[in-house]
Amino acid sequence: MSLIPSFFGGRRSNVFDPFSMDVWDPFKDFQFPSSALSSSQETSAFANARVDWKETPEAHIFKADLPGIKKEEVKVELEDNRVLQISGERNVEKEDKNDTWHRVERSSGKFMRRFRLPENAKMDQIKASMENGVLTVTVPKEEIKKADVKSIEISG
Repeated sequence: MSLIPSFFGGRRSNVFDPFSMDVWDPFKDFQFPSSALSSSQETSAFANARVDWKETPEAHIFKADLPGIKKEEVKVELEDNRVLQISGERNVEKEDKNDTWHRVERSSGKFMRRFRLPENAKMDQIKASMENGVLTVTVPKEEIKKADVKSIEISG
């Protein structure tokens, strides 16, 4: 039994524990008509999947850390207006009433990250692969043609 009150709810939180993984949600107890603002456990726990975006001369490369998730549980989609969406879900580990949990730090729930791709992205040649819990999405770039610049002599 803990003598320290939990201000953020749930068994994982401890306001004095710097390693606590819960994310405080100020909108937790409010009801919103839009699901975009809903703050259910499943969206808040794993909402911030870590993604690196690097640009090379040839491509835009996205790398997402998704430990413990199979490639079948991840979706990579291209939406209207050049938006790359990476989403998926990590299921909660089943609890047995005979188990005693001492610490729960691994997050579970749904995650989604969206990125607006630049104009030079080749939308029809996007490739994705997953190895050792790291999703890599490669978006090749088109060569941007520079406008022909013609010097005009100034008279006068």
